[in-house]
Amino acid sequence: MSLVSKHGLDAPVAFRGGGFAPKDRAWAAAATLLGVVALWQVGASAGLIPTLFLPAPVSIARALWALTVSGELWANLSVSLARLAVGWVVGTVFGIGMGLAVGLSSALRSPGMAVVAALFPIPKIALVPLFIIWFGIGEGSKIITLAFGVFFPTVIATAGGVDNVPRGLIRMGQSFGLSRWAIIRKIVLPAALPAILSGFRVTSSIAIVLLVAAEMIGADRGIGAFVLSAGNLYDTDNLLAGIVVLSLLGLLVSWVIGRLERFFLIWR
Repeated sequence: MSLVSKHGLDAPVAFRGGGFAPKDRAWAAAATLLGVVALWQVGASAGLIPTLFLPAPVSIARALWALTVSGELWANLSVSLARLAVGWVVGTVFGIGMGLAVGLSSALRSPGMAVVAALFPIPKIALVPLFIIWFGIGEGSKIITLAFGVFFPTVIATAGGVDNVPRGLIRMGQSFGLSRWAIIRKIVLPAALPAILSGFRVTSSIAIVLLVAAEMIGADRGIGAFVLSAGNLYDTDNLLAGIVVLSLLGLLVSWVIGRLERFFLIWR
């Protein structure tokens, strides 16, 4: 039976255009994390989880508090944050520049993407000893490691974003007599920005992983060095405390990138 014959001519039609628009629910994310921690604590208290190998959340919280009060946590975290910020910014700036170059220039596209395709699959952690030989045991090798790891995903994300810019918009700009730079600034960059910002989520995680690896190999300060030292001493409370700090750092970075997306992509 048709909708008209069953309900009459004035029957309302249900709205069917609301799908494929997922929304973030902060309470659901918080509830999930709190639920996991609660189950972990219950398992440890009940003896189902051996606390010798996996300390309870309460023990980890005590270790974090002791590290905070003593100042050791900030002494290591501040060094790691400085390395992370400098390495990520350097890799991102050069990556966006290279991505725009290969995305907009026929002369640079094939050679540039060939270099990216050849070097991107190399595990960057395996290059840390080589960077130490080249740039020394100091800050240079650690920053280069982060920048090198961030550079290639940024190039790919930027070039992909440029390739996906609707060519109709570019032709429209050309028909209105816009210069090449004006087209890049007003059309290409805004249209490619969602892909670039999505790439930031990937590169920030890569940078944190490489930061820990670089600090474990050649550093006496930093969260990576702290975790390695705690592991060597079988101090699982402080080891897990360091891992929790890294997890919180990842959540903080993800939150910041989310704010940037809302700010720069408010037009979507």
